[in-house]
Amino acid sequence: MFNYKPKEECGVFGMISPKPIPAVPYAASALMALQHRGEESAGIATFTDGALKCKKGMGLVSEVFSSDYLEYAANTKIAVGHVRYSTTGSCNLENAQPIETVHSKISLALAHNGNLTNSSVIRRDLVQSGMVMHTTNDTEILNILIVRNMVERNDIDRAVVNAMNSVEGAFSIVIATKDRLIAVRDPNGFRPLCMGRLDDAVVFASETCALDALGADFVRDVKPGEVISCDVKGNISTYMLNNAARSGLCAFEFIYFSRPDSVIDGISVYKAREIMGRALYRQRPTDADYVCGVPDSGLAAAQGYSQESGIPMVPAFVKNKYVGRSFILPDQVKRESAVNVKLNPIRSTVEGKRIILIDDSIVRSTTSTRIIKMLRRAGAKEVHMRISSPPFKYECYFGTDIDDRDKLIANRYDVDGICKKIGADSLEYLSLENLKAVSPQTTFCLGCFTGDYPAPVTPMLKNSFDKLLND
Repeated sequence: MFNYKPKEECGVFGMISPKPIPAVPYAASALMALQHRGEESAGIATFTDGALKCKKGMGLVSEVFSSDYLEYAANTKIAVGHVRYSTTGSCNLENAQPIETVHSKISLALAHNGNLTNSSVIRRDLVQSGMVMHTTNDTEILNILIVRNMVERNDIDRAVVNAMNSVEGAFSIVIATKDRLIAVRDPNGFRPLCMGRLDDAVVFASETCALDALGADFVRDVKPGEVISCDVKGNISTYMLNNAARSGLCAFEFIYFSRPDSVIDGISVYKAREIMGRALYRQRPTDADYVCGVPDSGLAAAQGYSQESGIPMVPAFVKNKYVGRSFILPDQVKRESAVNVKLNPIRSTVEGKRIILIDDSIVRSTTSTRIIKMLRRAGAKEVHMRISSPPFKYECYFGTDIDDRDKLIANRYDVDGICKKIGADSLEYLSLENLKAVSPQTTFCLGCFTGDYPAPVTPMLKNSFDKLLND
């Protein structure tokens, strides 16, 4: 089997302005900056003259939004956007986001990054009550809950707060109505969400790199459990969900998911990876000729390792820039085909040399084995593998698609056994202590490494999760 990387669910974006602006082209630019968070589908929803319009399609941002569409839908006061990788729900157009709802009480478009851990229970109750569901993802549930609360209260802010208090799990969300943009982050802050400004417009995005792409100024991160509501007149209101606590930021955002130029909850992703690389050298100093990072997520950690060790860092591979992030591709055959042409070793660099090879993770081991074989064929004398995360041993219930336990290599072999299997001369994983030391003031979610989760994982959830993996 092919060793694909852990996959993250989505990237979200929202923008609201007191006056018409090129919100749709801005949204497309922001989504391109967030493309690394999902390559399955992309969508942008707007309100023009009070009418909800949404453009969605399968594929990359550049494939979904034509120049004709961007020009036609350019000026509006509100836009929300989404790029998707599915962890709940099939990979098809029906599940592409934003999810739109048109109701006599409220019309809204919602984009969601995360995973609702009680979605199967809520979906069952909704279906039993006669509700017809049009998608298989958990985002539609949020739309329905908001509308139901809106019918009872006729107050969109309160409807959103009440709806979000009834769901559990990981959710960073942007919601657009005809005159309002609402951002929500779950009480544990599992997934990132930040707020910015571009002139008079307020902007929300999964990562600060999307703000940078627009020339927007970073204002602050949305707090765990916070709801921020902005109207077209420029008024901003904030609310807090129940049980808000900064206790669950996904550590893998820094190891792999986020772009290195992003800053999440005050932590530079690039600096975090650099610190991980430094720690890897201190854990197990090893003499070598060169340090090499596996493009792209291993490069910053390799830089840190090189700085700490004094061993020069050089490129070992040429990356084919026309091949996407193969592990995010939804189809297994597409992933395997993409990886086979993604990297090519530079023989003149590695031939006859002792190489420290830095990568972010080992899931099943097949990719690591293939990469080390490439280096051996190119003449590398020694290959010492260093991994900037602890071993994966457990499922994630909060929006990261990690394989079931019996397929995770760390549950089948000890470190020495993995080292032999992948064909390395030595192998070292980043320790949990050194991962935590990246930001001592932050309580990360480390559940995929330890099995200890910052939010309850009930037996019903585990059964639903196992069923999803086996479907």
